[in-house]
Amino acid sequence: MRPMSYGQQGGPQSQWDPWKPHSQQPWNGGADETPDWAALAEASESRNKRRRLLFIGGGALATVAVGTAVAVAVVSANSNSDDNNPTSGQSGAALPGSTSRAPSFAPTSAPPPLDPKDFISIKSKDTAPLGAQILFPGTQLPAGGAVYKKGPTDDTKSCSAAAKGGLPKILTDNDCTRLLRASYLDGGTAVTVGVAVFDTEAQATKAASKVNPQKDFIRSLSGQGVKGFCNSTVCLMTANSYGRYAYFTITGFTSGKDVTNKDTEVYRTSNNLKDYTFNQIRRRGEAQASAAANE
Repeated sequence: MRPMSYGQQGGPQSQWDPWKPHSQQPWNGGADETPDWAALAEASESRNKRRRLLFIGGGALATVAVGTAVAVAVVSANSNSDDNNPTSGQSGAALPGSTSRAPSFAPTSAPPPLDPKDFISIKSKDTAPLGAQILFPGTQLPAGGAVYKKGPTDDTKSCSAAAKGGLPKILTDNDCTRLLRASYLDGGTAVTVGVAVFDTEAQATKAASKVNPQKDFIRSLSGQGVKGFCNSTVCLMTANSYGRYAYFTITGFTSGKDVTNKDTEVYRTSNNLKDYTFNQIRRRGEAQASAAANE
């Protein structure tokens, strides 16, 4: 009878696992029955390697699970935010399958601005109040670095009565309907401004173009602190027009001295009052154009 081997006792030979209950420890078949330490070490290393792989694999799965949970939480949070936001879903891009379109409008253009000159070029449009005190307001006029004291004013429908030389005929021939005057004083220099009113721009332009400043001029206006001037002396005279208005100036010395080319103060006064009168007429047109645009 062959001697029995411990490795075959109780059935087929099994591998010993120190971590597994009831497993058998292998022995070598030698007579001294000393354990095979090399085999035991190799088996232990193999088990440790499998445990490390299991831990790493488990950690990766846990990371994936956590990432999935976070993604689900973010999606859920965004879904709740959109439900509570009254403006969600109202983006400029159309949703798939949507047939809605942005509203379209017919092209439009702003109307051209109103021309102020149109309102002072014809009587039917020039309907704002008019008078000497309206055209020449206040008691003094700062202009061109000087301050002119306003003297008397005059407003007449007899245009020829306020003119001299050939101007009465020119005004009458072109149907002047009104002539407004005002005088201003700066020291010993005085000026009278006259504004003749016509029904149309063409009449005013023609009247101004016919004037010869050497012999056609308005009458100077004195009083209220302004002494008589330019009645029999040489004075500076101008004539211009804008819209349905022709405007004139006559400037000289209250002392009765003749004006010469060297009297720059007279020329400066004439230019200041001429520019002021033009601006007053232009502002009249601007005010009426602005009022019409706001209606």
